[in-house]
Amino acid sequence: MRPEPRPPAPEAPRRGPLRRLAAPLGVLAATAAAFTYVGSVDPGEPGHYPVCPLLHLTGILCPACGGLRGAHALAHGDLIASLGANALAVAGYAAFALFWVTWLIRAVRGRRTRGPRPRAVHWWALGGLLLAFTVVRNLPFGAGLAP
Repeated sequence: MRPEPRPPAPEAPRRGPLRRLAAPLGVLAATAAAFTYVGSVDPGEPGHYPVCPLLHLTGILCPACGGLRGAHALAHGDLIASLGANALAVAGYAAFALFWVTWLIRAVRGRRTRGPRPRAVHWWALGGLLLAFTVVRNLPFGAGLAP
């Protein structure tokens, strides 16, 4: 006996263009607000942001050390200083921007965008990259990666 065929899955309800663009534009507004704040409040001056606990307690630069200074420099249009503060953070900002543009284009066209679905190997690769970046920037030959 053959099982009955499944009925087709119902289509997602059509949403208007403003509703489709609400999430990407909301994320853009939040990101712009964060970069505006970091651009207006210099992280190089003490007292504005908390100190990195790993650097404070051990003297070891974490993978995020220099990220705020890099965002501050990027907000002022200084890509070279931003890369000097934290090159990995700048690569993360670029990856985020690429994902956001893809998301916006798909929203304009009425297509759903599923976020990245990382597998365990992706998490291990990201952890390995962060570990390698941290180790290299704390060694004498990797001083160019230190903020």
